Amino acid sequence: MPPQSSLAPRPTLADLIRPGSVQESCIKARACGDSAPPLGREGRSRPERRKATMAKEWGYASHNGPDHWHELFPFAKGDNQSPIELHTKDIRHDPSLQPWSVSYDAGSAKTILNNGKTCRVVFDDTYDRSMLRGGPLPGPYRLRQFHLHWGSSDDHGSEHTVDGVKYAAELHLVHWNPKYNTFKESLKQRDGIAVVGIFLKIGREKGEFQIFLDALDKIKTKGKEAPFTNFDPSCLFPACRDYWTYQGSFTTPPCEECIVWLLLKEPMTVSSDQMAKLRSLLSSAENEPPVPLVSNWRPPQPINNRVVRASFK
Repeated sequence: MPPQSSLAPRPTLADLIRPGSVQESCIKARACGDSAPPLGREGRSRPERRKATMAKEWGYASHNGPDHWHELFPFAKGDNQSPIELHTKDIRHDPSLQPWSVSYDAGSAKTILNNGKTCRVVFDDTYDRSMLRGGPLPGPYRLRQFHLHWGSSDDHGSEHTVDGVKYAAELHLVHWNPKYNTFKESLKQRDGIAVVGIFLKIGREKGEFQIFLDALDKIKTKGKEAPFTNFDPSCLFPACRDYWTYQGSFTTPPCEECIVWLLLKEPMTVSSDQMAKLRSLLSSAENEPPVPLVSNWRPPQPINNRVVRASFK
C-alpha cells in the first residue's frame, strides 16, 4: 500500500467522533439542552454499565472533577479549552472588532431547571427570536440558554480570571449559529457557538437578578424544572459593552471546542445575600441527603498559542 500523502485533508471534529462513542452520546445530550450524560465503558452488560456509570458521572468533586474529565471526554485535553486566565498586559486592542448587540424576546424564555450541576434558563430557539449580533461574530446567533458558575463563598466562583482576580460567579449566555441548521450540528463547528460571559462581583443588590433568584425556590433540588417566562436577560447586562474575545470551548463535558467567547470587561454587581440564595440550591435529588450545589467551576486551562483580543484600548 502506498504511503499516505502528507497533503491528506486534516480530519474535522465530526470525523473524530466515533458513532456510538461517549463523545457522540454527549453531543446528543448537549443538543437536547442537557449536560453530558454520565456514561460507563462500552461493552459491559447493562447492570455493570449502570454501576460504572454511577461511579464515573462527571462532576466537581475530587474523584470526578475537572482533573478527571478527560478520562471520559477526550476533548477536555484539547488545545483550545476554556476557561483561561486573562493577563491584560498581554492583550492587544483590535480596532477591527465591532460593537455587539442583542435583540432578545422576553417571550422566548420557557423554563428554569436544576440539573445538579447548575441552574439553567432555557429559551425557544426554533427560529430567529432572541438574537446576538456583531462583535467578532460572522453572523447572527440564537440564544438557547443561560446558566451560572459560582463558588462556596463570595471570594471565588468565576471560571475565567482577570489578572489573577476571581469573581464571585460567572454568567454564561449560550447562543448557536443558525447557518448550521441545528444546535447539534453547530457543536461540531469552530464558529458554531457564541457565549457572552459576565462576571458577578459583590456590591449593591441587582433588582433584575432577583427576578431570577426568586424562581430558584421552585427548583431547589436536582431534576426540578419549572416554567420561567417573560424574561429578557439583557436586563442583567452592565452598561459598558467592552469585551475580550478568544476561541475556546464549553467549560463542562464534553468540552467541545466550538465557542467564540465574548467576555465583558465590566462585571455585574450583586449583593452577598443574592449570592447566598444561589448557593442555597442543592446538587442532590429530593429523596437524597442534601448536598449544596457550590463550586461548580472549572479552573483555567492552558492558553497555548491562542490570541485574546480586546474591543477597547
